[in-house]
Amino acid sequence: MAGKKKETQTFEQQIQRLEEIVAQMEKGDAELADSLALFQEGTALIASCGKLLDEAEQTVVQLMKGADGAPVELPFDTEEESDG
Repeated sequence: MAGKKKETQTFEQQIQRLEEIVAQMEKGDAELADSLALFQEGTALIASCGKLLDEAEQTVVQLMKGADGAPVELPFDTEEESDG
């Protein structure tokens, strides 16, 4: 961890790293200091992913403006069965 350069990672790379951290922590064989470092890295990644998701949501809202320029919020269609 100490040898890694700070570089911007994509959302997908951050999620992959989170999955690696979870797998390491689930093993339960890491020392306390290592577990704490993994936990700290994981919480930072979660915050970063949350920020990226918020930014993506804002971009979608901006792209979905109505004729009057106001954002149009539409419900997210899930794959629910319709009564038809």
